Amino acid sequence: MHIGVIANTEYAGIEEVLQRLGVIAERRALRLFYSSEVEQLVDADGPRLEDAWGDVDVILTLGGDGTLLRAAGLAAPRDVPVLGCNMGRLGFLTAMPLEELDAAIGRFISGDYFEERRRGVQVQVERADSTAAPVPDSYGLNDAVIHKSGYARLIALRVWVDEEEIGQYSADGIIISTATGSTAYSLSAGGPILVPGLDALVATPICPHTLAVRPVVIPSTAVVRVEVLSREAEMVLTVDGRGGGRLNTGDRVITRAAEHPVRLIRFPGQSFFSVLRHKLRWGDVRPTDEPPSRDS
Repeated sequence: MHIGVIANTEYAGIEEVLQRLGVIAERRALRLFYSSEVEQLVDADGPRLEDAWGDVDVILTLGGDGTLLRAAGLAAPRDVPVLGCNMGRLGFLTAMPLEELDAAIGRFISGDYFEERRRGVQVQVERADSTAAPVPDSYGLNDAVIHKSGYARLIALRVWVDEEEIGQYSADGIIISTATGSTAYSLSAGGPILVPGLDALVATPICPHTLAVRPVVIPSTAVVRVEVLSREAEMVLTVDGRGGGRLNTGDRVITRAAEHPVRLIRFPGQSFFSVLRHKLRWGDVRPTDEPPSRDS
């Protein structure tokens, strides 16, 4: 079996983890293909991951959710599943803690797993000024965010779903999230939680100027267009927390469901609601999962 390895090389102890992975791979007769930044930390004698995508059976990420999001954008169009190992704080998207690395790889090899297919978004920018520098198209598993930079002031945006205008927003920005991203930035901004299997997008305003502007759930078959109306404020686009470029007055950010889903590896006993309970402490304020007694 061939495993591609993508890691956050800034994590403390990553060298030891990679050494441990190398021992596991040798014992289990696995071949590892490291991404270029990881290759600098190991003694590798094979091709880089960037040159071996056609030979890879699964991508293993070592880091937090940000590392998995970065890997998702690479793996989805190549139809390669992703197995996330959490070295961060939350690890909402990752499937296993670091201490279960060996056991999880063994379960994957034996077929003791299932896949969750998560729909991402494809994001592009239409420049109002054709002479402005183009913004590359981006893939996001979580969200696309249009927000201000610099001074604390409202920005004006106009939002369409397909060819119909929703309205004009005065806010700190707007988040166009997937069902997966509904538990990320969108949730912090007051958006709803969507079950991952739901094929939908959410348009969530960030600190809107009026209470009449609320999050809107949109079918994933629709195309969401956001036009920048403000003239003074500096605005930027970020996709899954990565910089997507500066925006100018009249620019339009177009977000649509991506063609290829992300294949996330999960193990029996893991479910969306169990992750909500344990990672986000969802539900009752009680410290355990024990049901309340009649006397409570």
